Amino acid sequence: MLSVCTQQSISVYLVNLLVADLLLLLALPFKILKDLGAAPWNLMVFHCQASAVTIYISLYASIAFLALIITDRYLQDCHTVRSLRLQEVGFARLLSLVVWLLLLLIMVPNMALPIQQVKVQRYLSCSSLKKDISLHWHALTVFLCTALFLNASAAVLVSSGLALKRLLGSRSDPKLWVKARRVAGSVAAVALAYILCFVPYHVVRTPYTLAQTKVITDCQTKRQLFLGKESTLLLSVLHLCFDPLLFFYLYTPFRRTVRRMLPCCRNQTDDDVEEQVADEMMQQDTSEEQQAVISKP
Repeated sequence: MLSVCTQQSISVYLVNLLVADLLLLLALPFKILKDLGAAPWNLMVFHCQASAVTIYISLYASIAFLALIITDRYLQDCHTVRSLRLQEVGFARLLSLVVWLLLLLIMVPNMALPIQQVKVQRYLSCSSLKKDISLHWHALTVFLCTALFLNASAAVLVSSGLALKRLLGSRSDPKLWVKARRVAGSVAAVALAYILCFVPYHVVRTPYTLAQTKVITDCQTKRQLFLGKESTLLLSVLHLCFDPLLFFYLYTPFRRTVRRMLPCCRNQTDDDVEEQVADEMMQQDTSEEQQAVISKP
């Protein structure tokens, strides 16, 4: 996590999102090799025991931190004592730590539970390695992570709705309208990426788990669910493409660094200065409003 004193809470969530993305990038090659049938047997077993679990840790960490980013972005436009406390850097760090510990507590047993011996084959279904206790814990893991997804989705929907409501209610004040439009735009962008990447996967995930645990036994249905799960998982992994755009859009220091690095943007120093001045003015206005809230009896 970032240790800079002046950082905002949203930067803490963005850095944790980056860590989740890096974990996914490390684990993804093992899945690709396994699915192509190009991995040796020991590597396929390693994927089922370790790298597959890492992929899901990364996936649900991304879900949690995207939801926190959306919520935090909305709270930046709310000037109540409670919202100010929720935006403290210390609270953001604590919440991030809780997310990681919770995911590790749920997921790591899938790495540690014993597996059964199966015949060496070119393509391996990870569920065929699991003993009954491992299958039961796997099913519990899926349902707990689905509950996490539903709670995160509720936070996304509520924050998006409130941001839109605030935008519509500020049309009469030009100054408030500009600020509310900026907040609503960033909330909508993150919410759209969230919905496109993660909702289709979770529509398929629960019935596929029922097929893994032999509640669903029809072979044709199981195959269709497997193909659906793999297709929507690919869509979920594509959030790796959206996240750099979120960094660029939401984190001003990152945006300025990228502009300085790109040859086509090196001449945009005037725009950077104007953007910095605008950000400083907005932060000053926000600080004054926050101070007014805090000073109220």
